[in-house]
Amino acid sequence: MSTEIKVPALGESVSQATVARWLKKEGDSVAADEPLVELETDKVTLEVNSPVAGVLSSIDVAVGNDVAVGAVLGKIEKGAVASEAKKEDTDKTEEAATPQPYADPIKQKEPQVDAATKNTPPLSPAVRKIIEDNNLDPSVIPASGRDGRLTKGDVLEYLDKSTEEQDNVPAQPISQSVPDNKGREQRVPMTRLRQKIAERLKSAQDTAAMLTTFNEVDMSALVAIRKAYKDKFEHRHDVRLGFMSFFVKASVIALQEFPAVNAEINGTDVIYKNHYDLAVAVSSPQGLVVPVLRDADKKSFAQIEAEITDMGKRAANGQLRMDEMAGGTFTIT
Repeated sequence: MSTEIKVPALGESVSQATVARWLKKEGDSVAADEPLVELETDKVTLEVNSPVAGVLSSIDVAVGNDVAVGAVLGKIEKGAVASEAKKEDTDKTEEAATPQPYADPIKQKEPQVDAATKNTPPLSPAVRKIIEDNNLDPSVIPASGRDGRLTKGDVLEYLDKSTEEQDNVPAQPISQSVPDNKGREQRVPMTRLRQKIAERLKSAQDTAAMLTTFNEVDMSALVAIRKAYKDKFEHRHDVRLGFMSFFVKASVIALQEFPAVNAEINGTDVIYKNHYDLAVAVSSPQGLVVPVLRDADKKSFAQIEAEITDMGKRAANGQLRMDEMAGGTFTIT
């Protein structure tokens, strides 16, 4: 006898959800109330549990598809037991049969799970998020929960110990160039929750008063470096050494560490930019304009200073073209 797995009530004013992840595959045995599938709404992520014990006989909605309240997600054969032959067959076809969640550069690569950990107890959404965000292998984390389940405290304690062990490891220099194997842009669909967050943040920007914060930085070391080398720099490169080239280089490093700041939202997609075209504000008779310094990560200090000087002169003379002020991924004022 088959029992349908249906989308439950999602809360006030929420009528649709997106299938984020199947926690079981077709042919798997499931217990009553065991989590089967994760749904994501614009407010929360929730798990749908099995209404009965048996075998997951069919998955009717793939990952990434939208479903309404009451829609059938799949079916369970009540009281059935998965055969060993079926288990082996589904293990071999797991990658092809199970749709994968969206790839997102903000998140680290998900931990690889070997055969020995496939039957470990399922993770709660909170625990799974911490594990995915920190690229952890759940099989190596000591579990203290019921039936050997990982708790949020287990994962946080493991992270604290790992941080302590890494305190004495020398920091590696940050790469200042775009990896050759990446394209210049990567388009990633936003989840339903992320779309709603973006919509509300934009609405707040349009309707609420914005606040500017200021943070003071000790620039004495940078001032000393410029003072010591500015004459040699100008003699060698025929351009003055200012502070803006340092700001540009610092911004590039920060954008490489936090790619979401260098991204843009287009419709329901996030476009991550693997290039660093920095708009730099310069004065003109009509006010500030922001011509774009293309591929700033690939330019030397001398090239940056020379281009900014040139853009400043042409801005003062009204000679900047419109295409030179479009396409910036980040702005320095």
